[in-house]
Amino acid sequence: MVICMRTVRWENGKVILVDQSKIPLEFKEITLSTYLEVADAIKTMKVRGAPAIGVTAAMGLALAALQSSANTTNDLINDLEKAAQILRSTRPTAVNLFWAIDRVLQVAKQGKSVNEIKDLVLKEAQKMADEDVEVNRAIGKHGHVVISDGDTVLTHCNAGSLATVDYGTALGVVRAAIENGKRVRVIADETRPKLQGARLTAFELHHDNIPVTVITDNMAGYVMSKGLINVVIVGADRILRTGHVINKIGTYSVAILAKYHNIPFYVAAPLSTFDLKTPLEKVVIEERDPREVTHIGGVQIVPDGVPVMNPAFDITPPELVTGIITEKGIIKQPNEEKINEFFEKIKQHA
Repeated sequence: MVICMRTVRWENGKVILVDQSKIPLEFKEITLSTYLEVADAIKTMKVRGAPAIGVTAAMGLALAALQSSANTTNDLINDLEKAAQILRSTRPTAVNLFWAIDRVLQVAKQGKSVNEIKDLVLKEAQKMADEDVEVNRAIGKHGHVVISDGDTVLTHCNAGSLATVDYGTALGVVRAAIENGKRVRVIADETRPKLQGARLTAFELHHDNIPVTVITDNMAGYVMSKGLINVVIVGADRILRTGHVINKIGTYSVAILAKYHNIPFYVAAPLSTFDLKTPLEKVVIEERDPREVTHIGGVQIVPDGVPVMNPAFDITPPELVTGIITEKGIIKQPNEEKINEFFEKIKQHA
């Protein structure tokens, strides 16, 4: 039986989350008491993974609402807008962050009194956390068909329980395959520079007794050439209406390698990760601290004075994507027309 972990939760008026910066050497939960602490946890990647970031931000707004001293609905909404602005500024690329904040604010503005707004915001944040688990399991239900018994799956970064509230997106597909009786192995790219694959994916799969092997990022082509990979499944931080996938840096390279070796390349993500408004040229790719590249474990590996680049994400074009696995089904060979049709069908059945 697969064991998952609730990585973000609300408890006694506080936000409790797993500090992902400590894994794998230490499994530690931290308590966040204010929305400013939530913003810092997102910015410093104590919590990461697009769905987890979104739910954490929603709970940050709940803290802001409950701790506000506003006496009028207008003042409380202003306090929430101020908190939202700070939370939005933490990570510019993952669209779930903005989706979650906008959803909570929309609900808050329906409140007729200060107490009703506070109640609505908290309930919506908790509802989003529960929904995330359900959505991830639905992704797994639709997606496990792309994995055959005995397959080895290559994944990049971490799109598992730690990147969500529970269960995972890309790793949720793996878990669902195992729950359906399939034997599955995983090869995890280490994912430089933050090593989410080596630290986080390996940690949670090993925790769940799912066979996992870690490779360095530059080994992916080698293992594919040896016939060791049957399918690639990754997560996403943003998917555009054109089918372009924004995900952890290095995803684009893996997609090119998969295409060359005729290996299916799938993206597993909830509908909340789709950004149907922003054009490709307007996507902001987060640039992070150069020290993430120049140092490993506090040890400097790059000479002083040498410039480095550290984009956190890259963009994979749709022609490299075999399919996008969502909670409503799989968009095969995604492009703008197919994605529009997919969302129109969802609206019609809503």
